Amino acid sequence: MLKILIPTLMLIPTTWFAPTKWLWPLTLMSSLLIAVTSFSWFKSTSEVGWTTLNSYMATDPLSTPLLALTCWLLPLMILASQHHMSNEPLNRQRTYLTLLTSLQFFLILAFSATELIMFYVMFEATLLPTLMIITRWGNQAERLNAGMYFLFYTLASSLPLLVALLILQNTSGTLSLLTLQYMSPMSLTTHADKLWWVGCLLAFLVKMPLYGVHLWLPKAHVEAPIAGSMILAAVLLKLGGFGMMRMMLVLEPLTKEMLYPFIVFALWGIVMAGSICLRQTDLKSLIAYSSVSHMGLVVAGILVQTPWGFAGALILMIAHGLTSSALFCLANTNYERIHSRSILLARGLQVVLPLMTTWWFFASMANLALPPLPNLMGELMIITSLIGWSYWTLALTGTGMLITASYSMYMFITTQRGPLPNHLVALDPSHTREHLIMALHLLPLILLILNPQLISGWVN
Repeated sequence: MLKILIPTLMLIPTTWFAPTKWLWPLTLMSSLLIAVTSFSWFKSTSEVGWTTLNSYMATDPLSTPLLALTCWLLPLMILASQHHMSNEPLNRQRTYLTLLTSLQFFLILAFSATELIMFYVMFEATLLPTLMIITRWGNQAERLNAGMYFLFYTLASSLPLLVALLILQNTSGTLSLLTLQYMSPMSLTTHADKLWWVGCLLAFLVKMPLYGVHLWLPKAHVEAPIAGSMILAAVLLKLGGFGMMRMMLVLEPLTKEMLYPFIVFALWGIVMAGSICLRQTDLKSLIAYSSVSHMGLVVAGILVQTPWGFAGALILMIAHGLTSSALFCLANTNYERIHSRSILLARGLQVVLPLMTTWWFFASMANLALPPLPNLMGELMIITSLIGWSYWTLALTGTGMLITASYSMYMFITTQRGPLPNHLVALDPSHTREHLIMALHLLPLILLILNPQLISGWVN
């Protein structure tokens, strides 16, 4: 564990003491080295599930894929930010890279924490760098409003979680995940126990986000710079799913009677968020709402509490992390040339940027869960476990998949096909850097087809 944490920490002084010319190449190479080293976590699996154990941190089949995704994303964020940060003052560039590195540090600590209070502290600590990235480096004046939404939605929902964890500490005597899994289920019968259950999950449902408490997400995505959008879509939303899976250990007996309204909201959210996508004219907003739709499926998969539901949720989280991050990168390449996020203004780009159209096609197909990509595998596993719970869920999940296919095709066709508008003249050609970013997003997705067991968590 320390072989990743210490180099990540050392990236911060590297950022501040690197010569101006070598700032971006040096941080990129260091972060890429950390990302490649993080794959070693996949090798060490023990019989009890927990490995690389010290008193506060460990990896298991649930956290390892998310840890690897976190480490893999930092070099991609550095690559994607390089162009639009090149005109900034040097100190701001260094601060930006420091924030990205500190965010990775907090996320590694959150995903590998064995103590629930440590997980909670790191869960909250990720808020600060993200908030600074959105409010300081966002594009429009609305960024402050987006930052306020993000801050208050997250803080208001996570205070009940802190209270719930302190109550759990009082009743069970421990908050260590290593010992909680061996405790006998608690008898939860009173209304206070039901409130405690909601308190445990509310912070994670807002972070996912569940449809109904999702309003902060499109605002934060639209206003954030490219690295902010990438880390938010790929990893920060997954903190919610990871927290829910961890807490399910403790909430076992009560979940069976409490899950109904939440699964209904999650499934309804798949259809509604997908329908909202069909009406969007803002490219980043469309991709943000598509995240709400996909995360609704993940919430439903976790709440059903079957091994297939859990494995499907984890696979879909990893696959969606890579896909949505790739889509935000593509939206950013459009924005850097056209200086507008509007789909109405950016049409027919296949004529000018034919190779970028290929990447758009692959990313759109991954978003609509084309076989044999892991996106489809995750969705099918969740839908199978939901059908086992109730046949009626098929109507909503089936409609949701159709709508997802519709808006993914709509996004691809409107931005790439058709004649080029007259106002688009003298566009920059696509750069090798952009093709490299897209390859590093979509290649892992294709390689996971060959060995999906790596990211399927508990079903081995």
